[in-house]
Amino acid sequence: MKDTQETNLPIEENGKLEETKAPEVTPENKVEEVVANEAPEAEAVTEDAPEAKTDTGEATGEELVVAAGKLSKEEILEKLTTLVETAADTTRNEIEVLKQAYYKIHRAEVDELKKAFLENGGEEKDFVAPEDDTENKIKELLAVYKEKRAAITAEEERVKAANYALKLQLIDQLKVLTESQEDFNKLYNDFKDIQQRWKEVKAVPQEHVSELWKNYQMYSEKFYDIIKINNQFRDYDFKKNLELKTALCEAVEKLENEPDVVSAFHQLQKLHQQWREIGPVAKELREDLWARFKAASTIINKRHQEHFENLKAKEQENLEAKTAICEQIESIDFSTLKSFKDWEEKNKEVIGLQEKWKTIGFAPKKSNVKIFERFRAACDVYFNNKSEFYKSIKEEMEKNLELKKALCEKAEALKDSTEWKSTTEKMIALQKEWKTIGSVARKHSDAVWKRFISACDYFFEQKNKNVSSQKSVEQTNLAAKKALIEKINAVEETEHDEALAILKGYMAEWGTIGHVPFKEKDKVYKEYHEAIDKQFDRLKIDQNDRKMQTFRSNLTDIGSGERGKGKLYGEREKLMRMYERMKNELQTYENNIGFLSISSKGGGGLLKEMERKIEKLKNEMALTIKKIDAIDENLE
Repeated sequence: MKDTQETNLPIEENGKLEETKAPEVTPENKVEEVVANEAPEAEAVTEDAPEAKTDTGEATGEELVVAAGKLSKEEILEKLTTLVETAADTTRNEIEVLKQAYYKIHRAEVDELKKAFLENGGEEKDFVAPEDDTENKIKELLAVYKEKRAAITAEEERVKAANYALKLQLIDQLKVLTESQEDFNKLYNDFKDIQQRWKEVKAVPQEHVSELWKNYQMYSEKFYDIIKINNQFRDYDFKKNLELKTALCEAVEKLENEPDVVSAFHQLQKLHQQWREIGPVAKELREDLWARFKAASTIINKRHQEHFENLKAKEQENLEAKTAICEQIESIDFSTLKSFKDWEEKNKEVIGLQEKWKTIGFAPKKSNVKIFERFRAACDVYFNNKSEFYKSIKEEMEKNLELKKALCEKAEALKDSTEWKSTTEKMIALQKEWKTIGSVARKHSDAVWKRFISACDYFFEQKNKNVSSQKSVEQTNLAAKKALIEKINAVEETEHDEALAILKGYMAEWGTIGHVPFKEKDKVYKEYHEAIDKQFDRLKIDQNDRKMQTFRSNLTDIGSGERGKGKLYGEREKLMRMYERMKNELQTYENNIGFLSISSKGGGGLLKEMERKIEKLKNEMALTIKKIDAIDENLE
């Protein structure tokens, strides 16, 4: 709905109308004041004045912006095609909202393509956005709409000029009537005909509205005052006009209850136009009737004025809030962001500010584009710095990959050696050196680690096979572990803490027993864990606690032997990779959960499922940290 500024009402003193100065208004809302000459019934309202545009999208239809934001590019194109076909009934605001909605989607698509291009190793300067056929169609439709609106505007101006000429002719005819000596009945009929034709001629150029109305009203009054109309005709007209103007007063008074302030103002303009087209009433009733009409109009105009003052105040608040966001992003000290963690935390902060920006309404029209450009520039600076940081990290990871490949080659060269003691020392040294090298890209991490650990494992397996005395020890260990399993199964129904202490002792004892024959390893290990789980279930031990107890028990087994520390390092590396993977997955879930809305269909269930996954991930991450700490204790 379009809005106009409240017009001033004239003040009558001693039968003369005095024009009052209009309050200062914005160019978008200003309406030229017209002073009527029917004292004291006329009011300074616009005749055929074009509706002024408001400063913001909210005032012209915030629902248009919301609706457009839900459309796809194809739906926007279809909607725009329909509006352009009916250009005469389409407002510029409707076209502009659809245009902005389209380019918002278009920019998002280009940004996603650019992001994928950069992630795949492309350089920003080499990125070229693909041509979008939809954009060309949009531009064609906008050009057609512009041409149609220009033609419509030209036709409206032509019609207004023609109407101006017609009204000048009617004023001349009215002037002739006031000077004619013909039969009164004929003059009166001619006068009513001129009045009817005047009503039928609508829009005229705005600069001539006041002059036309003053002259028309002057000769209309002169006709009534100069010609000696018989009382019967005059009283009849006065009575009819009184009924019509009383009805208009009642209509204006009802507008006080209209919830839509802007709609009430526009309805008021139409009622004023009708008032001016109705002739005078009896002189003794004129002042009171006009005072009633004017008083009701003043209330509507005041509400309209207050409405736009509130809008402007809200827009100023929005500008201040957006300025604060810009300042916050611009004040980021990039020298303090030196690690992935630093950048991840700062990235969450910036993304949060971007989400907050979306919740803030429009700023004043003169500042809205500038503040958005400032916001976008600040974000570009941040993400460009972030990109440079990750680029430097990528180069470091490539160097780390080459170093780890070199260690793989050294381990592979040693894996077939039968110099068990010296080669063992060399292998352990390689494993320690591996630990000092930083991380590599995720796509290479598993492969290079598998290559390295395979060479190490092969050597130690060959070494173990050549230790013949180990076989008899393994048989002894097997018997000891089977006996321990029987003890675990035989734990009696004692007090909970005492039973748990006994069970922990058995688990610790299990870790002190050495290796068993390889072919029996899985079987006896399964029996052991079945016995432990049975007792844990009976004692109602928490899943995470039992996992940690089992892990600690296994550490002793893993860390034993000549290559025990190597296995511990390998287990720690694997846990670190698992932790980083879960950390990234958690960040993805937490980012995605911000886009879910409980109010949307199915949103509540999906949100609960996402929260459940996040809680599960956090528990697993906490358990992983405990496992890493336990390994570190064994490595000291």
